[in-house]
Amino acid sequence: MNARTHYRTFQTTKRTAVKWGLVALFACLTFLIVPAQAKYATFVMDAETGKVLQNTNADTRNYPASLTKMMTLFMLFEALESKKVTLDTKMRVSRRATWQPPSRLGLKRGSHIRVEDAIYALVTKSANDVATVVAEHLGGTEWEFAKEMTKKAKEIGMTRTTFRNASGLPHRRQLSTARDMAKLGNTLWKRFPQYYSYFKTESWTYKGRTYGNHNKLMKKYDGMDGIKTGYIRASGFNLVSSVNREGHRLVGVVFGGKTATQRNNIMARILDQSFTKVDPQMMAAYQKKTKAKKEQRVQEVASKRRSTGWGVQVGAYGTYSKAERQAIAAVKRAPSYLSGAQTMVVPLKNGQKSVYRARVVGVEKREAYRACRALKKMRQPCMVFRAKSTQVALNK
Repeated sequence: MNARTHYRTFQTTKRTAVKWGLVALFACLTFLIVPAQAKYATFVMDAETGKVLQNTNADTRNYPASLTKMMTLFMLFEALESKKVTLDTKMRVSRRATWQPPSRLGLKRGSHIRVEDAIYALVTKSANDVATVVAEHLGGTEWEFAKEMTKKAKEIGMTRTTFRNASGLPHRRQLSTARDMAKLGNTLWKRFPQYYSYFKTESWTYKGRTYGNHNKLMKKYDGMDGIKTGYIRASGFNLVSSVNREGHRLVGVVFGGKTATQRNNIMARILDQSFTKVDPQMMAAYQKKTKAKKEQRVQEVASKRRSTGWGVQVGAYGTYSKAERQAIAAVKRAPSYLSGAQTMVVPLKNGQKSVYRARVVGVEKREAYRACRALKKMRQPCMVFRAKSTQVALNK
């Protein structure tokens, strides 16, 4: 290797070290400049009338985190509507875009990404590098794009919102409110019905890798069809949701959840309360129908378990009553695997003396083995067996 080659290798290594050093420094500084205390706020509005149905600290300014990407998508949808770009337009990836902290798609400098893929990446993966690519393509620089985002926010009535970047990464002056984010979510639904369906995307595959939507509540809460989650340490767990039930559409916002699960539970609760205010009879009928469906599922599971030919034996005892107690106790100790199964006591003549085997039957093979593992950890004797179809519990 000659001196020139050595020099080139040294320069390449140096540039790489500087690049990742700057990335680490940027990530640290962005988190340091923002206080760690997240502010709790909730808001629900009727999408058609604008009527406020629930309000807790709705005008308190907070860090929107990745809810910011809703406005980035708003600007991109406007560009599609005005024919400035098409879904097949390829946007170039800059060095600055590749430096964005996670979550990111991992784009390479100098590569390109289609507009439609960018939409999917923002909706599902919430990719920060893609947000920067969109900002630079539409605004020249992310700073200029953020100014246009703020201007557009004011136009649609988001009076207490300012943007400083397209991703929602921490910035002390990037602030919004629950009320403003509800307005944005509602405007996206009303203004861009041809593009709003992207927010329903549950998963998206790009270059052989599949990305799931971060909005897990969308699968669990009936009628929810979007739209965006957000999290940074300073904001807590945020969510904007749009839900349509029986022709009634509500937009809900939660800021400052302590965990994603807590945030989702809060959102479900305030939406239920708001639907009850809008149409009490509809909500009562819906809850009744939901309860009936749940009971039906429980019965189906129990029926399936009763017809399944596997069980566990949790010991053999000298008296019927002790064996019965042990079988019942086993169900209580491992409810995830044995709930709904049938307890039984099976006698066995051992010479002149009878012993009673404590059993739980009517589970799948996999559940039986998992139940035994769980019970053995509790120092409960357990063995798996294949139950005979003719086995019947002995009545005392």
